[in-house]
Amino acid sequence: MITIIDYGLGNIRAFVNVYERLNIPISVAKTADALNAATKIILPGVGAFDYAMSKLNNSGMRDMLDNLVINHKLPVIGVCVGMQMMAKRSEEGVLSGLGWIDAEVKKFDQKSFKQKTYLPHMGWNDVTPRKAEGLFSNLGAGARFYFLHSYYFHPHQEDQVLAVTDYNGYFASSVRLGNIFGVQFHPEKSHQWGIQLLRNFSEL
Repeated sequence: MITIIDYGLGNIRAFVNVYERLNIPISVAKTADALNAATKIILPGVGAFDYAMSKLNNSGMRDMLDNLVINHKLPVIGVCVGMQMMAKRSEEGVLSGLGWIDAEVKKFDQKSFKQKTYLPHMGWNDVTPRKAEGLFSNLGAGARFYFLHSYYFHPHQEDQVLAVTDYNGYFASSVRLGNIFGVQFHPEKSHQWGIQLLRNFSEL
């Protein structure tokens, strides 16, 4: 059962709508007990890093989530701030992240932008996968995804980068470490490409 973590942040209904349209079973967890039936997990997120971490830490689901992901190796995908929370730390705040991936979250250096570019990075942009397989299977040519962020995920191991996106230089727009996946963009808002990516996640 694909289970969405509802800790008070994220486009929960949009994910549910996608999977219902695909006739793929989906559930929403607001308590640790509700995670017992999970076979795959979606960790959504919007807003500031510290606020999101505080909400998750206070939800009563943090310990169970760590256990399922780290010890039981359940596939999990973090979306937007949900991906950033998987890092050890963020320049946006002072709280520790989940630390599932040896990474930090950095702010785009707007002073270095060579063209008329603004923060947040908002709207549609290309996502270039290292390999058109797994999470990025069957997307076809010209796949684009919707972004809304001012900070980016910087993994310390290059081989953990699944896909990159250019915004005044390339950054990791998707990462993977074993059963742990992350995407900086919003597949639930990315039309047919996002629907296909979420289908791919269900089939991993």
